[in-house]
Amino acid sequence: MAWKKLAAAALCAAVVWGLAVSVKAMAEYVRAVRGQDAAGVRADLPRAAAGAGEDALLERIRAAAPNYAEPPVDAVVDRVWHAIPGYNGVELDVERTYEAMRLLPEGAPIRPVLREVEPRIGLDDLGPHPIYRGNPKKRMAAIMINVAWGNEHLPPMLGTLKEKNVRATFFFDGSWLEKNEALARLVAEGGHELSNHAYSHPDMAKLGSSEQYRQIARTEALLKEKLGVTDNKWFAPPSGSYNATTVRTAARLGLKTVLWTVDTVDWRSPPPERIVAKIRRDAGPGSLILMHPTESAKAALADLIDALRSKGLEPGTVSETLSTDRVPPVEASR
Repeated sequence: MAWKKLAAAALCAAVVWGLAVSVKAMAEYVRAVRGQDAAGVRADLPRAAAGAGEDALLERIRAAAPNYAEPPVDAVVDRVWHAIPGYNGVELDVERTYEAMRLLPEGAPIRPVLREVEPRIGLDDLGPHPIYRGNPKKRMAAIMINVAWGNEHLPPMLGTLKEKNVRATFFFDGSWLEKNEALARLVAEGGHELSNHAYSHPDMAKLGSSEQYRQIARTEALLKEKLGVTDNKWFAPPSGSYNATTVRTAARLGLKTVLWTVDTVDWRSPPPERIVAKIRRDAGPGSLILMHPTESAKAALADLIDALRSKGLEPGTVSETLSTDRVPPVEASR
């Protein structure tokens, strides 16, 4: 019996010792876990604070968004000017503005990242109508040069355009293009827009539908064959003569009929200063300015460009002026 008592006592001591060890180990484990939790909480504190700051930043950007918004302008058919293209609006890109600002100090001024918003109605939605001007909100003016003669004046005019860093739109008479391919290529090499001025400078309004089609289609084929133009959009009727059939016929060939806002009447050989004075007086946002390769136009071109820029108008092509793109363009900035 004595040995049983001794064994029981030993077992009890072992259990107590084991429990003590276990309790000690458990206490150390709890302390370690608590230490890790505390460290984790401390490590997470800046993240939590940053999250709150980011939420505040996002709300501040959203609240500021209306200050940067300008609605787009739809294309319309005007009683006087016929088809007028639309103009892109602008809005704050909340997500990209947030990404651009999230690492900046709290309270930093809004650094907007903007994007353009296209109008619901564009020129293509209006159907076939003539175009005399661009959108009056667009601070651009197109230089459109109709070419059927005046070869000697083209190289110096191209030189002036290059010097002034301006691209214009040249409307080629098809019969002229057939005979002057090298000179036409010189125009193309200048980066200018190349478009359609019928084939033999006819009075389009006096032609039947089939002959109108032939006049436009023949020059369109020459533009492609001689100069590789596959994306022309415009047709300028010679002398501005057209009728509803002309506009519909051009549309069948994928072209819009373009006239002008301001006529320099350079073919009457006015003094160059008179042309420039007319531009200063009459040109405005969205103007299409008609010219030809003449002595007067050649002499006036540099000052004409300067006159446009002095009015805050950037000269360019018909496509640039009639597009809905904003001027100056809205570009994402960081």
